Amino acid sequence: METIEDEEQSTGILRRTAEYQPPRSWRTWLIGRPLPTADAAHQTIGKAVGLAIFSSDALSSTAYATQEILVVLGAAGVAAFTFAFPISLAIVMLLVIVMLSYEQTIHAYPGGGGAYIVARDNLGELPAQTAGAALLTDYILTVAVSVSSGVAQITSAFPALFSHRVHLSVGLVFLVMLVNLRGVRESGAIFAAPTYFFLGTMSLTVGFGLFRYLAGGLGSVVNPPALEVTHAAQAVTPFLILHAFSSGTAALTGVEAISNGITAFKEPRSRNAGITLLWMSAILGTLFLGITLLAGSIGAIPSEKETVISQLARTVYQGQGLLYLSVIAATTLILILATNTSFAGFPRLSAILAADGFLPRQLAFRGSRLVYSRGIVALALIASVLIVIFQASVTALIPLYAIGVFLSFTLSQAGMAHRWWKVGHLRPGQEIVERGSTLRYQPGWMQKMLINGLGSFSTAVVVLVFAITKFADGAWIVLFLIPTLVAFLSSIHHHYRNLASDLSMEHYGEPPHIARHRVIIPISAVHRGTLAALHYAHSLSHDVTAVFVSMDPAEAEKVRQKWELWGDGVRLVILDSPYRLLLEPLLSYIEEISSQRQPNEIITIIVPQFIPRRWWNNLLHTHAAMLLRLALLFKPGIVITDVPYQVG
Repeated sequence: METIEDEEQSTGILRRTAEYQPPRSWRTWLIGRPLPTADAAHQTIGKAVGLAIFSSDALSSTAYATQEILVVLGAAGVAAFTFAFPISLAIVMLLVIVMLSYEQTIHAYPGGGGAYIVARDNLGELPAQTAGAALLTDYILTVAVSVSSGVAQITSAFPALFSHRVHLSVGLVFLVMLVNLRGVRESGAIFAAPTYFFLGTMSLTVGFGLFRYLAGGLGSVVNPPALEVTHAAQAVTPFLILHAFSSGTAALTGVEAISNGITAFKEPRSRNAGITLLWMSAILGTLFLGITLLAGSIGAIPSEKETVISQLARTVYQGQGLLYLSVIAATTLILILATNTSFAGFPRLSAILAADGFLPRQLAFRGSRLVYSRGIVALALIASVLIVIFQASVTALIPLYAIGVFLSFTLSQAGMAHRWWKVGHLRPGQEIVERGSTLRYQPGWMQKMLINGLGSFSTAVVVLVFAITKFADGAWIVLFLIPTLVAFLSSIHHHYRNLASDLSMEHYGEPPHIARHRVIIPISAVHRGTLAALHYAHSLSHDVTAVFVSMDPAEAEKVRQKWELWGDGVRLVILDSPYRLLLEPLLSYIEEISSQRQPNEIITIIVPQFIPRRWWNNLLHTHAAMLLRLALLFKPGIVITDVPYQVG
């Protein structure tokens, strides 16, 4: 009986498994040994580690969301700080709406992708690109804001480091990048302990603070920093309240990360991801409300010099002892590790966009540790540039923050509402398979559509409030950046679509017959490398021409004499170059020959290239072959071939 292997061999197709294994190198020491593709199933994570990886951004926002509310309210004086807690309650209500909506998204789209996939399947290409651009922008800003805020905690405890905050921030970004390059499981194991350390210390601080507050012995912050009013003095107005609300909604950033990274969880993926989302939302809401209540009670003052968390910790613990330092250390760690949410989400989203042809294809390939290495490196570089531009200032970066994620919230939930509408119009037993999910009739579709519709409306209002209240503070940059990024994504997609059309085999027929093959060999001298190229040229065609660009008549005469001896009867064209140019006369000659090219005629340029024994010897040579290749790369009907000759 004929086996599958025999059948494949009979059709001329052979399948083999490569025996090559990557050797140990400096990369092995830095990011770990390469992992085979078969290990991908073993690199998934459970709920506890998932909370550390995907929730660190949302949880860390409790360290600065309250402060940003107070910064805006400070324009109306310290008395306006009483509005901070009601604003926080409104933000937590919004958190519940968003959480319920994304919990439905997780179960409807178990393949991950979040807002981009939902918008793509339900709203169309342009909304999908907008959601993708908004999320990519938010992930980048998350890294910049979180690291800058973490460094701000350090400089609160050690003011002498304030002038070095930019260098510290960039260094920490690249440290987190290296850890993420080691893989999902390893980065999760490394980051889990600091995340739970933060949860423990912050829960203890808030719990102890509430106990002292209820007992009447909490008191006020000692020696608070001076109030830094960044806006002109004003009264408490609805606009000011909305402005403070929009700043505080930074607490919701990162809520969508779990829906983007469902595939990182162990089976059952959707259930584990959904439970992790519920855990995260409950912890986030509790800590945020507790910190805001206590900050108002002790009279904390928002400042770049000392954070609200620092003032709260030294008030609760009555000084800067071990517990205070533990809070500062834990907060600093979680803020820095908050970037890990972006390092988990950005590469995955980039890979999905790249697979759909909206980003360079290279971003869709996994690296040696089964993570999207190129996306991780790209995120670190872009975020570092932002940190340098804005000098690691949280207050300067916050206006750019959150508008992107709320735009993606709006599109995601609008897409989910439309999905439930489609589900409700299916007959029982009917099934429609879409790219990201399978639609089946569900009895409770109306309630689910209402939840997502309410969520979409609520977050759309926040986007509008954010755009208006923070426009002058810098939100206009994001409002300009997202459409620009959408245009960039569209241009990449347009290129890939045109390329696929040009390479399509449909209506192709038979490949054109090569009626004539002409070979041109540019030479710089007559040596062994030249003769190796000449012998290769003879294997392709009998129509071979050697071309020498002459800048010195004496040198040209030497080449002519040697060619008569070693040229094997092949014609030699000597191009005199009175202005001592090399490429221009050669390109002009090739252009002249190309203009006379007949139909179905191919011109091959064979470039002799000798390879020195040591790599650094290449620095001593002109690399004319590479320059010639670049110059001719876009010429139709011309093939460029290097013939290397190893020296030594």
